[in-house]
Amino acid sequence: MEQVFVVGDVHGEYDLFQEILKSFKPDQQQLILIGDLNDRGPKSKDCWLLGMELVEKYQAVYLRGNHEQYFLEFMESPEDWFPSYLYNGGKETLESLLHQGATEEYSPTEIAMLIRSRYKKMLAFLAERPFYCEWGDYLFVHAGVDLTKDWQKTSAHDFLWIREPFHAGKNTTGKTIVFGHTITPMLYGDMQTTALWQSDGKIGIDGGAVFGGSLHGVVFDKNGIVQDYEVQNHKGPWRPDF
Repeated sequence: MEQVFVVGDVHGEYDLFQEILKSFKPDQQQLILIGDLNDRGPKSKDCWLLGMELVEKYQAVYLRGNHEQYFLEFMESPEDWFPSYLYNGGKETLESLLHQGATEEYSPTEIAMLIRSRYKKMLAFLAERPFYCEWGDYLFVHAGVDLTKDWQKTSAHDFLWIREPFHAGKNTTGKTIVFGHTITPMLYGDMQTTALWQSDGKIGIDGGAVFGGSLHGVVFDKNGIVQDYEVQNHKGPWRPDF
């Protein structure tokens, strides 16, 4: 493929996800999802099912985000992870997989058992998600890499969670690193600019859709950014309801 089409952090915002995909050209572009399709927004289940379909139909690359990881950790140790997962937007995911009110109705162990019995294929799929994708001189990753060593030796935790040391570190990888995870309003330091953030061969594409910002779909070719599609979330920011 001559181009890649990269989608930022969706976080359960299924309508925005569908809207941005209207600009994707499957015959010309490799699709890459930067991770965090779930949590906070109302339709994590739909986003995951669409993600699975895109991988199957177009060989899309769906990278693992820290929120996919969070969900998998919860499934492994539901009692340990339940409070923090719920607090970080997991409530919406669990209830989209089961039903409204399920997190109050069942114990964490029961929730995990119900999900396991109903979504075997989806769980196996999520557990297989890769941590990064290389395309020519580009490196696509959810959070970033450890710039203090050979980037390939980055720990699993840092691929998913790293922030400041990556954003501020010197990029000597020879690659343009495209990432999500940290919303661009935070990278700009003004908590309002949703545009792509670019610095030292790093490009942040998470416009903070679930926080009332925007979802980006960015087209790259080997020379750089060809087009940036940006869909605004007009429904307002996610707020935990507990």
